[in-house]
Amino acid sequence: MSEVAGRMSIQVGAACLQKANGGFGVLLGGVPGVPPAKVVILGGGVAGTHAVEMAVGMRADVTVVDRSVDRLRELSSIFGSALRTAYSTTQAIERLVQDADLVIGAVLVVGATAPKLVTRAMIKKMKTGAVLVDISIDQGGCFETSRPTTHDDPTFVVDGVIHYCVANMPGAVPRTSTYALTNATLPYVRAIADRGWREALQRDPGLATGLNVHAGHVTHAAVAQALKAGGHLRT
Repeated sequence: MSEVAGRMSIQVGAACLQKANGGFGVLLGGVPGVPPAKVVILGGGVAGTHAVEMAVGMRADVTVVDRSVDRLRELSSIFGSALRTAYSTTQAIERLVQDADLVIGAVLVVGATAPKLVTRAMIKKMKTGAVLVDISIDQGGCFETSRPTTHDDPTFVVDGVIHYCVANMPGAVPRTSTYALTNATLPYVRAIADRGWREALQRDPGLATGLNVHAGHVTHAAVAQALKAGGHLRT
């Protein structure tokens, strides 16, 4: 579902930037003679990559931040000069966020709480009417000021900056989300149905990494650490 959330983040961010919605009043892609909005995407994983694709497609001024130089190289080779890349440091994030119109938090650590990359002090330096969209909110959020919101009441304002922190963002487009989730999970469901869960996991290391709980024990190390749960951890 990260693909859906990543794409949606740009869509909802663009809407929040409209003046009627309290935003800065800037068109994401600009028009001839008027510069586009500056979009900063924190995280170059699945969600971040789909956010990049949408933002670049809308002709925004896009920068992606990641701590993997290899991943930055991959994204640079895919999107070319349409995308700027930056190695993730506190100084780089502070500089980019301060000048951004839209910041997408797409930092997802499998099974663990998302790190707080953008502090309250950084947000205070942002432009009034700028927008933060926190895809990571389901795992605690990557902005210090984030708190979960709903589709009925999706935004709140802190220091003049609009926060969109809807948990389960793909729930806004249930038809697309259902088909996407089915496409991704059906092969695993069929494997378990055909072979039983033990053999299916033995045959597919990728499926095995998805085993989080077994016989009353948390088996995923990151989940156990995040929840401070005891039990046998998979090695």
